[in-house]
Amino acid sequence: MADAVVVGSGPNGLAAAVTLARAGLGVTVLEAADSIGGGTRTGELTVPGLLHDHCSAVHPLGAGSPFLDSLGLERYGLTWRWPEIDLAHPLDGGRAGVLHRSLDATCAGLGEDGAAWRRLFGPLADGFDDLREDVLRPVVRVPSHPVALARFGARAAQPAAVLARRWRTGEARALFAGAAAHAMHPLTRPATAAVGLMLTAAGHRYGWPVAEGGSRAVTDALAAVLGELGGTIETGVRVRSLAELPPARVVMLDLAPGAAADVCGDRLPPRVRRAYRRWRHGPAAFKVDLAVEGGVPWTAEACRRAGTVHVGGTLAEVAHAEREVHRGRMPERPFVLVAQQYLADPSRSRGSLHPVWAYAHVPHGWDGDATEAVLRQVERFAPGLRERVVATAVRSPAQFAAYDANYVGGDIATGANTVRQLALRPRPAADPYRTGVPGVYLCSAATPPGAGVHGMCGHNAALSALRGL
Repeated sequence: MADAVVVGSGPNGLAAAVTLARAGLGVTVLEAADSIGGGTRTGELTVPGLLHDHCSAVHPLGAGSPFLDSLGLERYGLTWRWPEIDLAHPLDGGRAGVLHRSLDATCAGLGEDGAAWRRLFGPLADGFDDLREDVLRPVVRVPSHPVALARFGARAAQPAAVLARRWRTGEARALFAGAAAHAMHPLTRPATAAVGLMLTAAGHRYGWPVAEGGSRAVTDALAAVLGELGGTIETGVRVRSLAELPPARVVMLDLAPGAAADVCGDRLPPRVRRAYRRWRHGPAAFKVDLAVEGGVPWTAEACRRAGTVHVGGTLAEVAHAEREVHRGRMPERPFVLVAQQYLADPSRSRGSLHPVWAYAHVPHGWDGDATEAVLRQVERFAPGLRERVVATAVRSPAQFAAYDANYVGGDIATGANTVRQLALRPRPAADPYRTGVPGVYLCSAATPPGAGVHGMCGHNAALSALRGL
């Protein structure tokens, strides 16, 4: 009998495998695709020599992950690179809200809102290392830092649009709205402030870095650690049933809940099967990769130096776009995330030709073409962009689902960030990683703490499995 089998080689699957291997178990990872990594893959999508990240691109929670930090991944080729400016959010008229890793620089740039920004994010950034120990774990547990968690929770429970009212300027409000929009949920709903608070606090503590050579460097480093510990990886192996797996003491499923229900079949307890089948997926992503001669001609100078640019206009505009997407309607002006990783990592470019990564939030399962909407929205703040575009590659929601089966309907977060699913993912349970099938655990982004390249879902699930052993 094998010690452990992991189904899926995304960052959470690999994190689970490494955690088990570090405990002395023999581990085999099975991956359906021909290459490992899930959302952390990189390739030449537009022209030869230009490196584009397939999905995940910028990693504030990766650099701030206690699990990844514990592995010393720099010894395995992972190097974080930071741009001059971490994040910018352009507004009409050449203005922009700007997030620096430096809290002082950020507050200085926000003018009259600087003091209010500091009052909120100063304590969160200073105490982020304590806060992450609790926030990146299941909700149902005794917190290690209850006072800090309670302070965070009181603000995190608010709608992002309500919390943003503490600032007066359009720049500060939009800057927070763009971070909160990573929740891919209406900003007027409760708890949408949580994502904005975490990403902004992580930005002030660790910045918004990229991986040198592309996000695949995270995958390669985790795979190297696993190999050094004696683990193995097999690609091109699609698992449809537990019966197809070799006997093992532990089985980890880096799968969406619906897929886990399919694989477990009748062995899954009825109450768990119902919960997995009821799991709700959220809005989709429509991705547009560009090869741009000379880079994007942003009107706001800060955007030309920012590794990440949130394109959506004012707080009200971002909130409207997210609300429309949630209702199943494609907004005329969608919220668009743009990454200019080459500013921190020039190895991704070829001379003056640069890779630009972008995706828009679109309705779940949407079958339209958002390319024009993305270009129009970006060009609103960067007139003349089209004249610089040399090549384009797009990935629709259906293509995202084909690329990674966990991205149901194009949902790259593996689940809607409703209040219930934020707090009790993937189901109400004292141990959310247990499936109810002895020795079988769920470790995907549908488990706590949720989406992001931090490996904590897989690490937490593997710790649960070790306790079971």
